[in-house]
Amino acid sequence: MTRFSIVLLGALAPALALTACQEQPAGEPVTRAEIGDAVPRDTTETVPEVADAGKDNADAVCRTVTFESVPLTHCIADPEKHRIKTDLAPSTGDKFGTIEGWAAGRDESRIAFVMNAGMYGDDLKAIGYFVRDEDRLVELNRGEGSGNFYMKPNGVFFGTGGTWRILDSDTFLRTVGTRPQFGTQSGPMMVIGGKLHPDIQENGPSKAIRNGVGIASDGKAHFVISNEPLSFGQIARYFRDELKTPNALFLDGNISSLWDPASGRMDARRVGPLLVVENK
Repeated sequence: MTRFSIVLLGALAPALALTACQEQPAGEPVTRAEIGDAVPRDTTETVPEVADAGKDNADAVCRTVTFESVPLTHCIADPEKHRIKTDLAPSTGDKFGTIEGWAAGRDESRIAFVMNAGMYGDDLKAIGYFVRDEDRLVELNRGEGSGNFYMKPNGVFFGTGGTWRILDSDTFLRTVGTRPQFGTQSGPMMVIGGKLHPDIQENGPSKAIRNGVGIASDGKAHFVISNEPLSFGQIARYFRDELKTPNALFLDGNISSLWDPASGRMDARRVGPLLVVENK
């Protein structure tokens, strides 16, 4: 099916439906949820039970928290302790398009956690700006379209060494002249300068597994994935109100996935681009 969510910009806007079919590989179908939440529809999935992360470990990188009655997993990348890089899930093999396939044969002790990065197309490749090891695989996407990615402003999460940033795409294009070591474009920006994206409703009826990333004033990167379906407004408010990240970027919904070696969590949803947080 199509890669992108349908955007509903308000209760008075016409409901748009975009359905395209193509043969999919074996595995669970991916259902995308609209950001506007103007028309209720069942966009939830069967969610496997997730163990409480970091419950008995004071040094755990990922912890289970509850916000507005919804359990979330909150992982923190610290520039003093971690490196961030991007990579791609394998496009072939029995475990293609999964974090498990990517993890096969890797030294688990080096991994703090892995989460899906920006949005991808049917070929599992990024549809927006994507840099891996200073190699730009995809240029900045400033196109128009329907779907969460194209809800402006969208943004870029990028960094070099221990300096990590999130900027809206226009500001990134205007101010960043040196190619970073890693970068991934997604959308929309959930928090912009401390304020919610103007088109995100406070608590619309559309619920989905969702994840995003924000950078705090101390330079730490906060990665959040919901353990149960929640609205766009809820996850955006968590970044704004609890984490107080000036900027936060939506990464994806329904396919959102996490590998947390410390807790043994390995989500099996279909993914493409990845954000890999390594221990120094």
